[in-house]
Amino acid sequence: MATKMGKVKNKAPAEMQVTAEQLLREAKERQLEVVPPPPKQKISDPEELAEYRLKKRKSFEDEIRKNGALASNWIKYAQWEDSQQELERARSVYERALDKAHRNVTVWLKYAEMEMKRKQIQHARNLWDRAVTVMPRANQFWYKYTYMEEMLGNVAGARQVFERWMQWQP
Repeated sequence: MATKMGKVKNKAPAEMQVTAEQLLREAKERQLEVVPPPPKQKISDPEELAEYRLKKRKSFEDEIRKNGALASNWIKYAQWEDSQQELERARSVYERALDKAHRNVTVWLKYAEMEMKRKQIQHARNLWDRAVTVMPRANQFWYKYTYMEEMLGNVAGARQVFERWMQWQP
């Protein structure tokens, strides 16, 4: 495949010569320029709030579409939903994340921590139970599960979880 090269019409040097060093220096200076953050948005009515949430969800979904394997995208999305007091949506995001990356320890931990923070104890128990079933060699799950039961004053439950853990001979 032959390419047709264009002819240079004006072969005279430019009046001002720019070196590669000058280009690099200028690029570095532009990187150091402080870009002011966008102004804080004041939401005054439910319509604006709904529009804001829609835009944020769309941006999160776009990021997940680009790179769904990256656990941090899922976690940021779920934490944002949690901050919006949308517990069911946050759960949905975490469950979708677990569908994609069920062996990711961080996703399990963040999900269970959210449930515990919201005082959804039964949900947290179910999550820890699923986590230790999927990854029985992840000692962190066992430890946190046992610790949660102990903090709740459920010594018998903590003992039961600990006995299950010891069956794996960690």
